[in-house]
Amino acid sequence: MPGNTGKHRISRRTKIATGALALAMAAGGIVVATTFGEPGKASADEADPALYIDILKVAPNNAEPASSRGASTGTFTVDCGRNENGHFNPDNFVAQPGIRNGAQHLHDYVGNLSSNADSNNKSLDAAGTTCKNGDKSAYFWPVVRIDTGDEEKNPPAKSPDGDRDQAAQAATTPVITCPDVASKLPDVPDSAMAEVDRNLDLLDTQIDEANQRLAGTQGQGGPNFVQNAILGPLKDKRAATIDRMAIAIGRTATKPQGLDALAPCTLKEQAGTGGNSASNGGGAPGGAVAQQITCPDVASKLPAVPAPAKAEVDRNLQLLNTQLQEANNRLATSQGQGGPNFVQNAILGPLKDKRAATIDRMAIAIGRTATKPQGLDALAPCTLGQQTGTGGESKPLPGADENNELPDNDGEIQRPAKVGITFRGSPAGQVAAMPKFLRALTGDAKPSVNGTKNTRAAWTCTGFENRLTDKYPICPDGSKVERIHTFPSCWDGKNTDSANHRTHIVFPDKAGRCAPGFTAVPQLRITLVYDIPHDIQVKKQYKVDSFPDENHNPLSDHDDFANVMSQRLMNQVVNCINRNKTCTA
Repeated sequence: MPGNTGKHRISRRTKIATGALALAMAAGGIVVATTFGEPGKASADEADPALYIDILKVAPNNAEPASSRGASTGTFTVDCGRNENGHFNPDNFVAQPGIRNGAQHLHDYVGNLSSNADSNNKSLDAAGTTCKNGDKSAYFWPVVRIDTGDEEKNPPAKSPDGDRDQAAQAATTPVITCPDVASKLPDVPDSAMAEVDRNLDLLDTQIDEANQRLAGTQGQGGPNFVQNAILGPLKDKRAATIDRMAIAIGRTATKPQGLDALAPCTLKEQAGTGGNSASNGGGAPGGAVAQQITCPDVASKLPAVPAPAKAEVDRNLQLLNTQLQEANNRLATSQGQGGPNFVQNAILGPLKDKRAATIDRMAIAIGRTATKPQGLDALAPCTLGQQTGTGGESKPLPGADENNELPDNDGEIQRPAKVGITFRGSPAGQVAAMPKFLRALTGDAKPSVNGTKNTRAAWTCTGFENRLTDKYPICPDGSKVERIHTFPSCWDGKNTDSANHRTHIVFPDKAGRCAPGFTAVPQLRITLVYDIPHDIQVKKQYKVDSFPDENHNPLSDHDDFANVMSQRLMNQVVNCINRNKTCTA
C-alpha cells in the first residue's frame, strides 16, 4: 500500500477541501489522497461483503461480436495520463450541469483541465488538456478508495510490488524530451500514410531507447557524455527518420519544409509520466512550485470560426500549445544561465514573436470568409509565473469547493496505475466522425432508483478480461483489479445530448449493428487498472465512490465523456479506424 496506508484512521465524515486533500505527487508513481477526520476514530464504511467475488468463479462472458465483411477494425488510443495533477471534484456537467456537488461522490478526471459543474462548450474548448495529442475531451469516472478500518483488526496491507518505490526514486531522474512531429505534418496522402506511420512509431522507439541508455549510464563519462553519446546520435537518427517522412509525402504532394528543426531533443528533470511535465494544479501541500510560462488563452477570444477556416485555426491553436511547451522545456533546461534578462531575451521574446505570427495566421484564415478579428495581437505576450497546468496553455484547475462534504465516501483515493483510452471501430461496417461536444455516458450511477436497465458489468482482473462482473473482483496473485467502461456508439446523427443523456447515442445490438436511423461512430472504451494489494481485496476493503443511497454498490459504476476533439483530430481517429490501423497518439 503506497503513501501512508494504515498510518491514519479515517473518519466517516470527510471534507475534500484546500489543505484536506493530500496529493502525493511523484512522477510515474501512484498518487494517494487520504482524507482525515477526528483522530482516534476508525471508520469502516466499506461495501457489503456480499458484493465481492473471486474472479475465477465468474464464467467467461465477454466475447466480441464477429466482424462482417467491410468491418472497421482499427483502434486509436489517446494518452491523457492518470490524473497526475490531482483533478478531482464531486460534479458532473454531463448529467447534472451547473449543480455543485451534483454527483455526491468524487470523480477522477483526465483530459480537459477545466471540467467542473459549470463547464460548457465554450469553456471546454478554451481549456488546456492532459492529453499528449491535444485532445481536449473530458473523461471522468468515480474514484476507487481503500478503507483501512480498525488497524488492530486489519494491519496495514503489504505493498503489492516495488513500482512505487522505484517511481519515487525516479521523480527527479533526467529524461529526454523531443518536439512532437505528428502535429507538424501536413495532411498525409493515402499513398504515404503507411510509411509515415512506420516512421512516427520509429521516432517513439528512438526516444525510448535513448532514455533507456540515459538511465543505464548514470554517472558515466565527462560533462559532455550525454550530449555526445546520447543526444547527438538521437538527433541524427531523428533527422533521417523525419526526412524519410518528408520524402514520402513529397512523392504525391508538396514536400513539407523545415521539419529538420524538430530533430534535436533536450534533457530535463522528469516531472510526469512518459517524459512530459505534469503539475499539481492545486499545489501539493508543502511542495515546491516550479516556475512556468503562462500565456493568454486564444481559443476563447476567437469569434465564431467559419467552416472553411476551421482546420487551419485548429492547426494553429495546437501550434500555440506546442510553442508554449517548447518554451517551458527551454526554461527548465536553462535554469541559471545568462544574466537577469536571459529569460526575457532568449525565451519570452522569441515566444511572443512566434505566437504573434501564429495568431495572425488564424485571423487571416477567418478573414477570408468572414470579418477578420482585430486586437488578437495583444494575446501574444506571455509571462513567467507559477506552474498551473499541463499539456497546453496554462490553466488553473478548479479549486476545492466548500460543498465538497462527502459523508458517505471516505478512504484513501487510488489513482489508476494505468488508464487506457481507446476508440474502436464497428464489426458491422465503417464509422463516421462523432460531432464535437457530443456527451455520452455508460452505466448508471443510481440503479437503486432507476433499476438495472442501463447498468453495465464493468469489473474484472487483468488477464481475465473475458470475464466481466457487476461485483468487486478478488484477483489471483499477480493480477490487478480492472474496470472496463465501454460507451454507446450509435449516434442519431442530430443531437449532441438528450434529456436523459442516453437516447441521442445508444449501444449497438449484440451483432454490433446500429438500429435504423442511427450511425456508427468510434466506440470509446476506457480501461482502468489498479494496484490494490491482494490482502485488501481478500479483506473486501476497496470500494467505488457512489451516491449515498447506493452504498458503494459496484453495480453503480459508470463513466462520462464529452468529445472536445478538433475536427482534424477526429478525422485522424476515423481514418485510422476505417483503414484498420492501430494508432497511438
